[in-house]
Amino acid sequence: MTITPDIIGYVAAALTTSSFLPQAILTIKTRDTESLSMGMYSLFTTGVFCWLVYGVYIADKALVIANIVTFILAATILSFKVYNDFLKKK
Repeated sequence: MTITPDIIGYVAAALTTSSFLPQAILTIKTRDTESLSMGMYSLFTTGVFCWLVYGVYIADKALVIANIVTFILAATILSFKVYNDFLKKK
């Protein structure tokens, strides 16, 4: 089997997206965002969206698939963070 750039791309996409899953699952399950940085998640979510747009632009399926999944998870966590910090009555 020959290792192609596409294979490397799919492996990288699977590894980086799956590395984000434990944090996403924990936050979605508990909805606890107290220890999460608003700045970090804002920048991260924006960056993932930019990677998604870039992947669409260059027609790279691995980039698109990985960043769709990661963007949905990151945006969900960011929305919990915004809600908990600004909208939830304490």
